[in-house]
Amino acid sequence: MRSRYAKIGIWVVVAPLVAVALCVAVIWAFDWNLVRAPLDRRLSELLHRPVSMQSLSVHWFWPRDRSGWRGWLPLPRIRVQGLVVGNPQWSPGDEHMLRAGDVSVVVDPWVLPDHVARIDSLQIAAAQASLRRAQDGTVNWSLTQAPSAESASDWRFDLRRLQLQDVSVRVHDAANRLDLQASLNSLPQVTPEGYGLGWKLNGSYNRAPIQGQGRSGGILSLQRGSQPFPIDAHVKIGETLIQAQGSVTRPQDLAALDVQFKLRGATMADLYPILGVVLPNTPAYSTEGHLVGTLQSRHETWTYSGFRGKVGASDIEGTLQYQIRKPRPLLSGELRSSLLRFKDLGPLVGVDTAARKARRLQAVHNAEGKELQPAAKVRQPAGKVLPVDPISTDSWATMDADVRFSGQKIVHSKELPLDHIQTHIVLNDRVLSLEPLDFGVAGGTLATMIHVDGRGKPLKADVTLTARHLKLKRLFPGAQSMHASFGELHGDARLAGAGNSIAALLGHANGDLRALISKGTISRLLLETAGLNVANILINKLFGDRQVVLNCMASDFSVRNGLMSTRVFRLDTTDAVVDVTGTINLATEALNLDVVPKNKSARVFTLRTPLYVHGTFAYPDVGVYKGPLLLRAGAAVALGVVATPFAALLPLLNPGTTEASDCQAMLAHPGRVPAPKARSKRLAPTHPAPPVVEH
Repeated sequence: MRSRYAKIGIWVVVAPLVAVALCVAVIWAFDWNLVRAPLDRRLSELLHRPVSMQSLSVHWFWPRDRSGWRGWLPLPRIRVQGLVVGNPQWSPGDEHMLRAGDVSVVVDPWVLPDHVARIDSLQIAAAQASLRRAQDGTVNWSLTQAPSAESASDWRFDLRRLQLQDVSVRVHDAANRLDLQASLNSLPQVTPEGYGLGWKLNGSYNRAPIQGQGRSGGILSLQRGSQPFPIDAHVKIGETLIQAQGSVTRPQDLAALDVQFKLRGATMADLYPILGVVLPNTPAYSTEGHLVGTLQSRHETWTYSGFRGKVGASDIEGTLQYQIRKPRPLLSGELRSSLLRFKDLGPLVGVDTAARKARRLQAVHNAEGKELQPAAKVRQPAGKVLPVDPISTDSWATMDADVRFSGQKIVHSKELPLDHIQTHIVLNDRVLSLEPLDFGVAGGTLATMIHVDGRGKPLKADVTLTARHLKLKRLFPGAQSMHASFGELHGDARLAGAGNSIAALLGHANGDLRALISKGTISRLLLETAGLNVANILINKLFGDRQVVLNCMASDFSVRNGLMSTRVFRLDTTDAVVDVTGTINLATEALNLDVVPKNKSARVFTLRTPLYVHGTFAYPDVGVYKGPLLLRAGAAVALGVVATPFAALLPLLNPGTTEASDCQAMLAHPGRVPAPKARSKRLAPTHPAPPVVEH
């Protein structure tokens, strides 16, 4: 009886063990290819896309790195060869989302009761992945039926180790105009710096070619926020080279970026479609500095601090900060240059070549996802001097700016005596202000304030200019006659207008222009140096081709709807006083001026008579009024007939005038010419005080 119970007890114990052993033996030796076809169908239903495998095998092993009771349990290594995962129905083309030559997965089935899907190791070799984002934002890598929806689940995915070998990933993002091909390979071992993955990439972004290579932390470290994620990248986008070496803090959230950052390119305007920062067109540049990005939600800030570099042949340094905010991001900071070449300053003061302007418009159109059209070339009309090229404000709405810039020394040609520059650039809701834009010029100062409102069409501009103590001999260093001159130029201008080009703005301008020049020299050589063709012709007709001492010159123009009208325009030289009256039309570029010279002393054989300046800026017409000249000539002939021959000289005698112009008084009282006064016998030069201007 006892033996019977003993046998039953043994079978109760042994039978389950035998059953388990048989099951283990069957599973251990089972040919998993027998269930490959039904498994393909089941996975296709779950993933809502076709899935197929050429070979499936499972091998069990006991891991060596597991402690505790779990170390006694075997783990399965699932190996799939020829894995193909198709695209969802909405994805265009016949390509598959994933093709993998060999996939090896070690899973831990013993944690499934805890709702944890744990993969101890995942090895992928000889694989090609194609990741797509459609124009509406849907993605082909989402494994739910509705690709754009997130499905909640109480399961947790845990991937412990990932090894990639000869893996190619293509990313096609229609919304961001990105088409990128990347090759990924795990490094043989993790470096002391934490690099575990090497990569190379090529493709295009906004139709600009991309090439790059680098290293980064292993992909698995992205889900572990305890350690910074190291990166070392060298990427070229178009003509822009970007190098970054540093780390990402809390990489799963992109909480912060801290890298040494280098930039090099053909123009800073190319950075707009790459970084979203609107910068001016510049010559070729290179910079190196410390880039720190704080990327928390609603508080994204990028700071490029302590950077140094070159823009053209000019040095540049400073700190810039870019804040992502509503309604527009803000670029702020301070820039300095110890040695600034004036040619590189063009973008700051508005000088823009056609090639750079086309590049800027192309960058804006690329970033906004517009189809590029060939830039319409605006041809300057024949006979037109003022530029008609449109001023583009398309990029002004993308961001605000508050940047200060100073240049300590300006390298320039002899014809452009600039010393230094200081400006404060503010862009707020498409309103651009340069307050101030100050230059050191010819030993004096040229202070400018510019305000441009680009919110409407046409844009509106307001310019205020003040010139003080500009030394004539430094202002025109090319004129040998100015070397002994100690005269100074003072001036004030205030103009406001509306238009989409320089010509249109001046053609509708309103304001005032006033200038005062003290003791100096006026000559054909000086005017040729200044490039004043009209004045060159005029001075030749008045004084001939010789040096004339200029005691002072005072001018006061009113500008109404583009029409400049003289209130006062007088030149006081050693031998004559010249008054100019009339108008200059900035809209039509037409000249309509009368020039009346008066001798200061008696002159024999002078036929000096009123002159006119007509024509246009491009084709001026300077001539003599024939009526007064004929009257003088006729009187000389008549007296020669009825009187002695010497009497014929009487009409050619100019009794002259003793009046000398008070330039300051003429500016202090626009439109009123000072009463003549006796000319001092002593012609010692004096320094005039700055003009007094009534507002």
